[in-house]
Amino acid sequence: MIMPEYWGIAGHPIKHSLTPKIFKIIGKHLGIVNPKMVFIDVENIEEFENKINMLEGNIWISITTPLKHAIGTLIDNSQDSGVNSINQIMRISDKIFGIDTDGDGFVNALRYFGISISGSKLKLKGGGSTARSIANSWSKEGGELIIIEGRRKLINGSWDKSIIKDTESDFFLDLDENPGSLINKDSMQNKLSITYNKFSTENDFAIVMLVAQQLKAWEIFYKNEELNLPSIKIVLNELFNS
Repeated sequence: MIMPEYWGIAGHPIKHSLTPKIFKIIGKHLGIVNPKMVFIDVENIEEFENKINMLEGNIWISITTPLKHAIGTLIDNSQDSGVNSINQIMRISDKIFGIDTDGDGFVNALRYFGISISGSKLKLKGGGSTARSIANSWSKEGGELIIIEGRRKLINGSWDKSIIKDTESDFFLDLDENPGSLINKDSMQNKLSITYNKFSTENDFAIVMLVAQQLKAWEIFYKNEELNLPSIKIVLNELFNS
């Protein structure tokens, strides 16, 4: 197994991110303790490229806002999901590989809570990288979409066939929330949030999704390896109880 010399997170803001701790938990479970942790706080692709060029060796970086839509310019080989979004990159021998696990993390998090995607209706507000990724995976799994225009309009894509007229929904996701913002616990029961902060708990959907998308990245990057990955529950327990 080829492991990176560095792993961590890039984007802005990242101060609140639990991703580095999740890297350590999964790595420890697999007996991997060597990579050095990096926090790359940057707001554009030029800054990011300069920072990673200063790191010698193989790297694995989890990509967050506002880099997801622009990171493709650096990629040598990517898992093309048709959403123009990359949230994980790995550089091996100077070649950069990129994948997108936001959408799969979203649906896997719902499954963790016992929710079936097929036939469920998701009201989605937003049109950025994460929205496209979630719309793609939701549609692929047989879910229906009700699109609410936010700061950005959701472009046409593979999800078009799943869009229905505005009606009652099973879930509502507002992607115009600011990262790390307070989560309104009094909001309607079917409102999901993928933003979290220091007050979040292991039962918050955003935290479960974060773990789910990171585990999915291990599955994809090391698909030819027989990895005994921990479950979402195991990672959550260590994340909040260790």
